[in-house]
Amino acid sequence: MSLSPFFLQLRSAYQAELDDLTSDSEGRGVLRQRLAEKRQELGFLVKMIEISPEMVAVVFHQAFRFVQPAVLEHLICQDADDLPDWDAIADAVELAPWAQELVDTILTEPAGPWFMTLAAALEYMHARPGRASDEGGDDTDDEDRADADEDQDDDGDDADQRARDEAGADWLSDQGFDRKD
Repeated sequence: MSLSPFFLQLRSAYQAELDDLTSDSEGRGVLRQRLAEKRQELGFLVKMIEISPEMVAVVFHQAFRFVQPAVLEHLICQDADDLPDWDAIADAVELAPWAQELVDTILTEPAGPWFMTLAAALEYMHARPGRASDEGGDDTDDEDRADADEDQDDDGDDADQRARDEAGADWLSDQGFDRKD
């Protein structure tokens, strides 16, 4: 099944937002901390749900369990104006208990019911099997992705980080910079 142009563009923006939150400038995994900060800022962020929905939707990262994937598969083929409100799809997902207060806050906004549908669809695309194949990328299954998210959340794999740091130091040295060792 293919994505609508609307969701194709938003999926990339959503992934970029998650990637931006994943690690700090020193490469340490800080996703949980940054998501907690974003969730605390929801009162401010709701002003952006129509302008930059991907920046707000990340507060619901890992908040949904998809019990009726076919409903979500249908959603991601729709354009922005064709999305149903949250009430129409709420039975297709289970919400993590910690997220209910966030949902209640969002639903008080005029575009809140539309946005909740959008947020569920974005998180579904992030978590679904074969999501990269829609753009011609490689397939990654949910378990591998969940393991990768956990690794990032737990400060990543130290050996991989050291290897990346070493490669970066080598490259800088090749460019004429002094090593900071």
